[in-house]
Amino acid sequence: MKRLLILNSKGGCGKTTIATNLAGYYASSGTPTALLDHDPQGSSKRWLELRPEHLTKIHGVFAGKPTQAGVTRSFALRVPPETRRVIIDTPASMKRLDMMEMLRGASAVIVPLLPSAIDRHVTLDFLQELSTLCRQMNLEIPLGIVANRVRLNTRSFANLKEILSHIEIPLIAYLRDTQQYVNAAEEGSAIAELKDPAVKKEMLQWTALVYWLETGRIPPHMESLHQDLLQVQA
Repeated sequence: MKRLLILNSKGGCGKTTIATNLAGYYASSGTPTALLDHDPQGSSKRWLELRPEHLTKIHGVFAGKPTQAGVTRSFALRVPPETRRVIIDTPASMKRLDMMEMLRGASAVIVPLLPSAIDRHVTLDFLQELSTLCRQMNLEIPLGIVANRVRLNTRSFANLKEILSHIEIPLIAYLRDTQQYVNAAEEGSAIAELKDPAVKKEMLQWTALVYWLETGRIPPHMESLHQDLLQVQA
């Protein structure tokens, strides 16, 4: 069982978008999947409540609420034994001890990042903190960055790629700023589950992201994906 942690101390960077779409991707491919929502706002929980019955079931756990009296935390967070992928949606501004607890069980960490200058600054500081914490805990967890809501032919995205090229944590995917994500969220589905042919380009990035999660390597065709999406964005 792999536990995939979506983590960033900054709010509004797209953690739930990545968590729900990743859960839908795995579920639609036939992988038994669970989605744990640790955010008290319960956005992933609401997404699961909207999910149509004809789509593959995803086991949901709302971990953002206190456990009932007499119920241990581990029991409350249990998932079905057949589960193979656990996607964990986290809140902003987590306490250090809570973050340490989640990191101990993680197979990989995805850090969403918006391309604006403010978001870059805050998230780069968080990445430094996260890397330091993993070293202090003697954890060798793959860390990857997903640029979210990007417009590929803009100066902000070019600046983002240049800045990220100088740090050790790789940029593993970039998700376009498109209405398709809003459409999917409103109906409790993932990009991978939409029937619209227009999402084929988006699926290239999700395939790249899952490739990294499963192999620990950046797809060799990553740069060609960038050029393909530039043509779509134009």
